[in-house]
Amino acid sequence: MRCHFSKLLISLLLTMAALVVFWQLADHEFVNFDDELYVTRNSHVQAGLTYQGLVWALTTTHVGNWHPLTWLSHMLDCELYGLNPGGHHFTNLLLHIANTLLLFVVLKRMTGALWRSAFVAALFALHPLHVESVAWVAERKDVLSTFFWILAMGVYVRYVERPGLNRYLLVLLSFALGLMAKPMLVTLPFVLLLLDYWPLGRFQFGQSSDDSNSQSHESINFSNQRSLIFRLVLEKAPFFAVAAVSGVVTFLVQQGGGAVRSLDVLPLDIRVANAMVSYVGYIEKMIWPRHLAVFYPHPGSSLPMWQAAGAGLLLLSVSGLVVRAARRHPYLLTGWLWYLGTLVPVIGLVQVGSHAMSDRYTYVPLIGLFIIMAWSVPDLLSRWRYRNIGLILATGALLSALMICTTVQVRHWQNSVALFEHTLDVTANNWLAHNNMGIALARRGKFDEAIEHYSETLGIKPDYAPAYNNLGIVLAVQGKTAGAVAHFREALRINPNFTSARKNLEVAVTGQRNSQ
Repeated sequence: MRCHFSKLLISLLLTMAALVVFWQLADHEFVNFDDELYVTRNSHVQAGLTYQGLVWALTTTHVGNWHPLTWLSHMLDCELYGLNPGGHHFTNLLLHIANTLLLFVVLKRMTGALWRSAFVAALFALHPLHVESVAWVAERKDVLSTFFWILAMGVYVRYVERPGLNRYLLVLLSFALGLMAKPMLVTLPFVLLLLDYWPLGRFQFGQSSDDSNSQSHESINFSNQRSLIFRLVLEKAPFFAVAAVSGVVTFLVQQGGGAVRSLDVLPLDIRVANAMVSYVGYIEKMIWPRHLAVFYPHPGSSLPMWQAAGAGLLLLSVSGLVVRAARRHPYLLTGWLWYLGTLVPVIGLVQVGSHAMSDRYTYVPLIGLFIIMAWSVPDLLSRWRYRNIGLILATGALLSALMICTTVQVRHWQNSVALFEHTLDVTANNWLAHNNMGIALARRGKFDEAIEHYSETLGIKPDYAPAYNNLGIVLAVQGKTAGAVAHFREALRINPNFTSARKNLEVAVTGQRNSQ
């Protein structure tokens, strides 16, 4: 009864803390970065829940992804709230709170550790790196897919406790639904194997025997372990098969949409180097969450190789230490491999887009590092006389600091101008932020300022066709038709398939002829 009350109280506190830092989203606007593609200029979504919308959601590869559940969730929001951005933000927040509470409950059931599980859930709820996934309407796929990820873990725990076909199929169904919200869930089968190791204890490595016939016992034990591991992997075979199909479909869809960068543009060595630096960069931002931005430009060949080599050496060293300590502290191996493994689809080895890293990609991976923190710190302080009071004070200070940082970070998402103004303040040579800032300013009628930002974009990235198109639009509005025509033509020279630029050019040329 006492444990039940404690769980209820902790759930209430987690909910209140998340509401305190994210409630300001009610007054936030949509932003001009993918929100238009997903909601504000998407007629299929704005029509709400219809049969035609369902068919479209199940068949479309719009924005380079197949995620029908994400589309349906946006349609439901439009059905409920229309284009009121506060409603769409509220749905994201509800899903984030649901993910937090689910994570707490599932971890508690797996480990039996009430307060450590609560600490992991609190970090998940309040860390500034997770703001992007919650405050960005277009990232509905993050919070929605994670709901099914954690739900699948919860059902899997129940299956392990009492195996049965129905429970197994429920796990598989939750996994499939998660993939229909965001394909990043392809790593879930790998995580289920990690959970088999710890905390579920379905197999253990390195067991020894004190028997006089220890050598023969170890041989038998090793054989049994190998057989057990094989059965556990075989148990996940349907999950790996579904993940493989999802991965192939996602790659083909993104490649067909032109989002996948070729090796000619970004060679493999540059991708590996950026991946190593990004792995360490995410850890750095977890520890010291400063200079967070919606877009980090890919450094390309300008990334120093010594930096990549240092990051790779650090990762290898930590991995070696974790493996050595895994026998006594198995949570280290589960947490570390969770972090490394769940980032693989988005670490840049298959480069999609022009970013080096993204805060939203840490939404699930950081859970692994949070687990390490929650279990290792109390273990390290186990012999300290004032351990309990020290942990309470440190936890309170840490969570208070995170709440302040997250509140400030959420504020940057108030509107497009605030978002990209902050992004430009904390990043360098950010051509996309300049371009989107120009769009936001142009919509406010600040054309001269918009032109300055478009010019900054082209100074950094001269072959960026959208900036020429946007610059042409502003010049056309100002009545400078000749300049507009020249910029539309330059956009089409760079990208002959640029439909918007072609239409704008036709309108500008027609207007130019009529004025003569």
